[in-house]
Amino acid sequence: MATSVTAPEDQAWLDVFDAVGAAVHEATAGLLGTEAGRAEIGVGAGGDHTVELDRAAEEAALRELGRFAAAGHPCSVLSEEAGVVDLGARWPLVVLDPVDGSVNAKQGLPLTAVMLSLAEGPTVADVRVGWTLNLISGERWHAVRGAGAFRNGRPLAPLPPNGRPGRIDVLGVESRARDLRGLLPLFDRASKVRILGSIALLVAHGAAGGIEVFAVPFQARIFDMTAGLLMVEEVGGVVTDLEGRSLRDAPVGLENRTTLLGSATPGLHELALDALRS
Repeated sequence: MATSVTAPEDQAWLDVFDAVGAAVHEATAGLLGTEAGRAEIGVGAGGDHTVELDRAAEEAALRELGRFAAAGHPCSVLSEEAGVVDLGARWPLVVLDPVDGSVNAKQGLPLTAVMLSLAEGPTVADVRVGWTLNLISGERWHAVRGAGAFRNGRPLAPLPPNGRPGRIDVLGVESRARDLRGLLPLFDRASKVRILGSIALLVAHGAAGGIEVFAVPFQARIFDMTAGLLMVEEVGGVVTDLEGRSLRDAPVGLENRTTLLGSATPGLHELALDALRS
């Protein structure tokens, strides 16, 4: 049961995550949607091509986290570009995606985010704090295990379902074009479909209920979802893979992948899962 009271230690991490977000925003503001920003400079630890936008964002984020660690908060960082960075302790582990929705960022589309989470152990169930910032709008989402989920600092209460019984009013999807056919049973149940291009923002809006059901049909990195998964859990929602298997024991790492199905309304998750199984 969420208490809505954030412990001082968790608040300290949220404060440094805010500092990271501000630093990343400043570092990337002139690179979003530019040729300079999408210039390839290498391959990151996650296997994707690293562009100048990624480099600038990660460098800014690691600088802020390094200062925090040096001030008496040792940790490690797992970042999409750099991999594991030792800042004085194995745990806690800061999971960092400095530019989630990188295609949007490179193309200048206004849905891209910084995602951070804090894990005390190796699995999704060990994530204690989750934090996401929309780099364009400035909208901030966070969750603290046992203390609730929040949108711009206000407690998050999911919107109730708006569709007719047996229907999904707004279905949110993150997918490559070739994988969309795997979600046809959900499309048949949905009135409207949204593809945001950022898993971190998709799951955050799923926790808010604006996206009633969210689905990812390809093997996506669990890494990118960790903050949002905690948000959904804290509002009483359900998240599984497309087969209905829990993700709580899934390892948090760059190499670990899964499909995704979730909703802040457990009944809608059940409806979607039944549709996929039929």
